[in-house]
Amino acid sequence: MGLRERKKLRMYQDVSDVAITLFLQKGFERVSVAEVAAAAQISKPTLFRYFSSKEDLVLHRFADHEDEAARVVAARAPGESAVDALRRQFLAGIERSDPITGVNGDPHILAFHRLLYGTPSLVARLYEYLERSEDALTVAFGGGLEARLAAGQIVAVQRILAQENWRRIADGEPVADVRRDAVVAAESAFARLEAGLAALCVTSRGCPDGVTIP
Repeated sequence: MGLRERKKLRMYQDVSDVAITLFLQKGFERVSVAEVAAAAQISKPTLFRYFSSKEDLVLHRFADHEDEAARVVAARAPGESAVDALRRQFLAGIERSDPITGVNGDPHILAFHRLLYGTPSLVARLYEYLERSEDALTVAFGGGLEARLAAGQIVAVQRILAQENWRRIADGEPVADVRRDAVVAAESAFARLEAGLAALCVTSRGCPDGVTIP
């Protein structure tokens, strides 16, 4: 990554951090884009060159995850199924307390999720990100209706698992207990995916070698 790209990435991160801090302090609806721009010491037009909407100031944190499932599927080991690769990746995320899995008790992460799931416009924007994740995974599976159905189920399972983990921690349950149960729930959920997708032939290689999703 060149210097220009690093500066641009840093700008995204810095402005997003400033915005989220203000949103957590005052509430999403009570902070204007102009106020964010002023706090970040940039002009409002400059801010909109980086972020197309106020919601994207928050959802920027999900941008790197849009094509994550597709990348995991594309990079899986020879002979490893897509579901196995995604299961392995999700379980590794639980182990390292990746916020995307919901298993993280850091107060700032919990506050961020309360902001996200407690703001209707942010929830609506989040679903746009999830749709793009489905699109990328559909392409990785070779395209077509069966590929899209598989991608939709996988993305939904990951989302629901993460939300349940976050909800339990936000309600005060010990992180260690949630982590233990999250592993069991993920294993069960991905096993159900494996069984449900067994008849689909939608790998990124088009199944000439007989390799299917499960």
